Amino acid sequence: MADAADVRRLALALPHVVEIDSDGFDFRVADRGFVWSYPERRPGKPRVIRTDIAVLYVGDEAEKQALLLGEPSLFFTTPAYDGLPLVMVRLAAVTVERLDELITDAWRMRVPDRPHAGPEEDSADRAARP
Repeated sequence: MADAADVRRLALALPHVVEIDSDGFDFRVADRGFVWSYPERRPGKPRVIRTDIAVLYVGDEAEKQALLLGEPSLFFTTPAYDGLPLVMVRLAAVTVERLDELITDAWRMRVPDRPHAGPEEDSADRAARP
């Protein structure tokens, strides 16, 4: 079982990540969001920031559908996210190890010009620079 503190710790461990000031959590790399708190909207009520649910960038509709259909107890979406490569994950239902994988994958897809770079490769590249 994971929580908002795990999201924060895992996201901030990745290179070049910036946390945006918010009522929940909001992490970006190169001004591109990859994981943030779910801003729940209900008709006629103010928006509520849900830190028990993370919104993850997944890259494309095929990946989104694979997650939604493959693990419906873990992932879900709302009509507001139709057509967007985003899924929500229930933090109480995900292990920290799986959350780490999901956050790292989202980060990899948002790193500019380095779609397949991982944290290890980025560290090695920095060390090799003069």
